[in-house]
Amino acid sequence: MTGSDRTLATTWATSVARLSPESRRLLDRLAFLAPDPVPDSLLDVAILGQANTDAYEARGGLYAYSLISGVTAEGGGSPGFVVHRLVQDFARRATSEEHRAQALREALEWVNKAFVGDPEDVRSWPILDPLAPHALAVARHADAAGLADPTGRLLNNLGVLFDVKADYAEAERLKRRALAIVEKSYGPDHSEVAIRLNNLAVLFRDTNRPAEAEPLMRRALAIDEASSGPHHPDVAIRLNNLAQVLKAMSRPAEAELLMRRALAIWETSLRPNDPRIASGVGNLARLLHDTNRLAEAEPLMRSALAINEESSGPDHPDVAVRFNNLAGLLWDNNRTAEAESLFRRALAIDETSYGPDHPRVARDLNNLGGLLNVTNRGAEAQPLMRRALAILEQRLGLNHPNTLIARNNVAALEAALRGGKV
Repeated sequence: MTGSDRTLATTWATSVARLSPESRRLLDRLAFLAPDPVPDSLLDVAILGQANTDAYEARGGLYAYSLISGVTAEGGGSPGFVVHRLVQDFARRATSEEHRAQALREALEWVNKAFVGDPEDVRSWPILDPLAPHALAVARHADAAGLADPTGRLLNNLGVLFDVKADYAEAERLKRRALAIVEKSYGPDHSEVAIRLNNLAVLFRDTNRPAEAEPLMRRALAIDEASSGPHHPDVAIRLNNLAQVLKAMSRPAEAELLMRRALAIWETSLRPNDPRIASGVGNLARLLHDTNRLAEAEPLMRSALAINEESSGPDHPDVAVRFNNLAGLLWDNNRTAEAESLFRRALAIDETSYGPDHPRVARDLNNLGGLLNVTNRGAEAQPLMRRALAILEQRLGLNHPNTLIARNNVAALEAALRGGKV
């Protein structure tokens, strides 16, 4: 330890010694979070019977001794505060092992209670995003300490969040660890294991690894069929997801059987406007489209779109998926003006929901660019397709199949432009 570090440690020790018990308890919990801004909203989450107001009063003591500093969130969001990582490290070390373990358990419970909402739904992101670094930090501390519950739940939900945001490498690490924790805690045939298997398989599907996804999907399906019966809505989720994998592996007949079985379960057990029904109808319609049954596909696509617009609102990413699928069908039916309008609406929704550099935005750009190209507007298509390629190279890598397709599309377009053909 340098002289400067010793001076700081002495200063912090003096400050910590003067804290009230409530302020010290709060600091001990904060020591297990990330050195990122802590949203003030976390203080509204009660922990182990401590009154909500105590947390704000306790934080005042930390401000008084300069152990934390205030921040204002970007874009006018909720304000918060930060604890320097050296202060956190000091706080963890300056206590007994027993007290440190108790503080970790409290921090884990605290963040777990705050980390609520569906990580796949962009409407939950204003809550989850500012908490994500803290959930990750406390979950890693807890995992290292052998605390399985609710560590596995936090790691799983973080993995799902990072998957949707296209941070696939981190998502895979988290999902694998969450699966290992729940298998050890509950055994290999528990329904929680099925959820974790499904989530990891979805990531494999999203990253073009269907051969790795299939056995996990089948195992998850077998667990749920054994534990919940063959007609449970959760079984339909597994059937639907397995069907998507089989479709990606060019096995459309098998996929269609599973899709229809899943849809029958949902239509029997769920309300008519449930988003899961939209998912089942939409996936079946896409398969019908891909197998050149356009007349059968279009009414199903419109039905799925109507359900999502009613259940999730007109600006939800699920609606963008429906727009994209319907636009592709209209394109194949030579209704390009209608298709272009839907592609543009999908792009606007996804840019707002995911930001400008997400793979879903790249998909939308490629779709719109391809349509512009075939309607003799190659000069308009070029910047869209170039932007899509840049996104995919950054987020999926230079050799991902989607990146290679986008690169070939750009090369073909630019060759045609040079030759004066578009």
